[in-house]
Amino acid sequence: MTAGEPAANEPVSSEPAATLDRPAPLAGLRIVAVEQYGAAPFGSLYLADLGADVIKVEDPGSGGDVSRYIPPGQAGEDSLFFEAFNRGKRSVALDLKNDAGRAVFERLVADADAVLSNLRGDQPSRLRITYEHLSRVNPRIVCVALTGYGQAGASAMLPGYDALIQAEAGWAALTGDPDGPPTKSGLSLVDYIAGLTAALGLLAGVLEARATGRGRDLDTNLYDSALAMLSYPATWYLSSGFRTTRLPLSAHPTVIPFQFFRTADGYLALACPKEKFFTALVAAMDLPGVAEDPRYATFDSRGGHRADLLGILEARFLERSTAAWLERLRGVVPIAPVRSMEEALDADELEARGMLAAYEHPALGTVRSVGLPIAVGEHVPQYRRAPRLGEDTGALLSGLGYSEEQVAELARGGAFGPPGGTSGMSGPTSPGGRSGADGRS
Repeated sequence: MTAGEPAANEPVSSEPAATLDRPAPLAGLRIVAVEQYGAAPFGSLYLADLGADVIKVEDPGSGGDVSRYIPPGQAGEDSLFFEAFNRGKRSVALDLKNDAGRAVFERLVADADAVLSNLRGDQPSRLRITYEHLSRVNPRIVCVALTGYGQAGASAMLPGYDALIQAEAGWAALTGDPDGPPTKSGLSLVDYIAGLTAALGLLAGVLEARATGRGRDLDTNLYDSALAMLSYPATWYLSSGFRTTRLPLSAHPTVIPFQFFRTADGYLALACPKEKFFTALVAAMDLPGVAEDPRYATFDSRGGHRADLLGILEARFLERSTAAWLERLRGVVPIAPVRSMEEALDADELEARGMLAAYEHPALGTVRSVGLPIAVGEHVPQYRRAPRLGEDTGALLSGLGYSEEQVAELARGGAFGPPGGTSGMSGPTSPGGRSGADGRS
């Protein structure tokens, strides 16, 4: 690296320097995250992007977060999957079942605002990471447990994974073609929703703790988060017995038209959740007979004649290309093309929207991903690569007041994994941690 050249992982911004003077929105918030894979890491990713100091506690004996080893784009302890959920965080390698490792963990907790975990329901108590166990170390600590099915009851011992929850919570039964099998979403939406729910609970708990001086336990889980997302279909069924069913082309169960339509060369999505949109649609599509037909005059009447109306619209949409219909209808009614993921991830488009997160990684090269979808005034997210396993152990211990001799004693005691092992040892043996060539100071 030549003089004046930014370090490999040093955030680069095209914004004026003055916009970077103000602290990030969550600067000063420290979260100790006993997390792995997708759910909690997705929620804490947003908190890190907003400036929180998220410290991942990784088990050195198991090689750390399992998502480090998921292909494609995997090299050693680094992977693009891990990067997607863990940019901007720090990593400490600690064996929480070891007395020396537990002592270091409690020192971290004493200086933190929250402990966030995503484990099987019986594990928070077993690992003693609940408020009952940690309040003696820090009465203000907020302990957020994100589990599969909760910490109580027969299901607490069950592992929770996104696909299982989508199946059990009724999501898959609502998704897909009516003549096809139940279908999982193409994205891990239960993980994402539960992670964001946990992040919301964490922020609520920290606000309360800062006002009262006392923290608490907060519990959420994948299954309850998925149930909550059933939203209005749940209200319909629980209140009136109305059963939502799968309809062709992802159609809304009661609002018509509100679905995908096939065009001469592809598909588009149309939404008419207001009467004015339906009126504008049939006028722009040159369908005066539909506009004048009392069978299609209201939401209710259209519901009773769904097949007839959709037959008319489907035939008309097939007459033109997707681009032609967009040119005619966009700005008149809510409409959008059905694009591939590759089309939606056009890098120039992402950058123009301020949604491109890009940075250099010593093993993976240039990493590009989607950025923070929250615009906070002039705040410019500073994206940094995810940490190597245990990379920040030394720097964090130095910040907690441990001397080099004490760190060496902790290592001999197994705090960072079996003595003589390699996992996570680059951090503890060099209290300077990540400062240096990659710019992660």
